[in-house]
Amino acid sequence: MCSHEQRPQGADMTSGVGQTSHRCHAGSSALSDVKAETRAALAAMCRPRRLGAGQTAIHEGETSDYVGCVLSGILRLQKTLADGRQHIVGLLFEGDMFGRVFDGASDFSVEAATDAEVCAFPRRRFEELLSHAPDLDRALLMNILTELDRARDWMVLLSNRKISSRLAGFLVLLCSRFASVDRLVELRPDGFEIRVPISRTDLAHLLGTRTESISRAFHWLEDEGDIEILGPDRVLVRDVSALASRTGDGETDAIASLKAVLASRRQASG
Repeated sequence: MCSHEQRPQGADMTSGVGQTSHRCHAGSSALSDVKAETRAALAAMCRPRRLGAGQTAIHEGETSDYVGCVLSGILRLQKTLADGRQHIVGLLFEGDMFGRVFDGASDFSVEAATDAEVCAFPRRRFEELLSHAPDLDRALLMNILTELDRARDWMVLLSNRKISSRLAGFLVLLCSRFASVDRLVELRPDGFEIRVPISRTDLAHLLGTRTESISRAFHWLEDEGDIEILGPDRVLVRDVSALASRTGDGETDAIASLKAVLASRRQASG
């Protein structure tokens, strides 16, 4: 960015700016449907950034002068509680946008949960484009509605008293809402292989418990035959319906769409 523009802490400029800016509007689910002239304007102002795991993009209480779009990796939305504890209140995946427009400081810090790449749009230029581009306004609104849907999902998930039920709900959400994220879910003859995209510590913060409780919940679900632990960050879901039943939610309706997403991805890659 220019010297007066804010940079995400610890972030580096990437090489190949043109290629990255193209990915930002072409590969982003949030921006893929905007008009050609809007895409061109976004590409012209896109400033790619790389964040290492644990680095901060926007601090809590900070008024950021850029709006971001996630190109790869996972970002976490983190809130500091009154007693100093930190709680993860959401995750951002490929194609998600972050940062406030027009007014207000951020209520949460935005941090990289994994190594990540983002596209940063200078806020004033983005707001100017937004004011006369209804297609971009609609895309931003749809992104906000997606975030609201996820927030409701997290609320339902956290309403479960058992940690094993919360973990089951998290795995079901990965199988349904996040199935289209590249390399996160793969269909196998014996179930769905999931790459858990965040650390056990972050997962514990997200689900409102301790790391040891998360480990016990994983092994309990494995003992019940619902999953098989393949590695520290890989799980084979053998029975999605059983997982959904433990959450008390009817997420099994999402399985058909999940299979369709995976089949479409295989066809495209083949």
